Amino acid sequence: MTTSRVTIKDVAARAGVSKGAVSLAFNHKPGLSEATRDRIFEAARELGWAPNLTARSLSSSRVDVVGLAICRPAQLLGLEPFYMEFISGVESVLTEHSCSLLLRLVRSVEEEVGLQDAWWRGKQVSGSILVDFRADDPRVPTTERLGLPVVAVGHPSLTGSLTSVWTDDATAVTEAVRYLAALGHRRVARVGGAAALGHTSIRTAAFDEAVRVLQLAGGQQVATDFSGEAGARATRSLLSAAPPDRPTAIVYDNDIMAVAGLSVTAEMGLSVPGDVSLLAWDDSQLCRLTHPTLSAMSHDVQGFGADVARTLFGVITGEGPGSHPVPTPVLTPRGSTAPPR
Repeated sequence: MTTSRVTIKDVAARAGVSKGAVSLAFNHKPGLSEATRDRIFEAARELGWAPNLTARSLSSSRVDVVGLAICRPAQLLGLEPFYMEFISGVESVLTEHSCSLLLRLVRSVEEEVGLQDAWWRGKQVSGSILVDFRADDPRVPTTERLGLPVVAVGHPSLTGSLTSVWTDDATAVTEAVRYLAALGHRRVARVGGAAALGHTSIRTAAFDEAVRVLQLAGGQQVATDFSGEAGARATRSLLSAAPPDRPTAIVYDNDIMAVAGLSVTAEMGLSVPGDVSLLAWDDSQLCRLTHPTLSAMSHDVQGFGADVARTLFGVITGEGPGSHPVPTPVLTPRGSTAPPR
């Protein structure tokens, strides 16, 4: 084989890495182990390949950046503990690799599709983190077509062939309902997130199934936009029913809505956990600042973000762990749950 016919793809195949890893090695960028870097250089020497000087000069101007687009209003995102902790975890890994995070808020998935395309074609990012998947999400075929290195934060049933990292929402919801049923609650309700989101659908189906299996009398679910205002409205609506139709326990899809729900119970003259038990999700610091403190489904959100970032570097270099779940959220009982009176 002559030198002119050898491509970066051939070098990547010989070294057992991605084309992106070869580019990182020859541009002296961080993100590769020394062993991998040496293996790439050895493969290039064996094949008689060297990078095109013009292409290399162009690529050397490319900044090491990871993209993240979030389809949430700016005001809500600033109050959402989950994303603040998640981004903190991502940044902790990017700092180790001397990389930066390019964060953009978008108004729709369609807008994000165009944004990811522009980022990749414009060489603005080395890879992206995709969040908040929906059924038949258009980002899946788009990123597959572009060859954009990504990690999808979502269940594999939603993310196609993309490398994904996810939490087992179905198991966590089932554990939450079983816990409340074990305390003696027969009317359990849920204040969920946006109905269009895939993880909301997974939680909704798991909640319905747990209520059915446990033969509970309740099981009402209300979809919201994750905001405190929507959580308060949903709680007020659920608790306006007269006993015995009023739920004696409510599960929330995030901490902000649970805190808002706690305020509504006081407004309506109801006690927590005497009249109604409340169970939050994510277990941020908010849950420990209320009175009573909020029981929650706890997981390490910052660690989740760090895991996602490490997995993305693995996708870029061809050395990553591939798709995998993170530890399932676990129940942390506190003062807001008790047997019904």
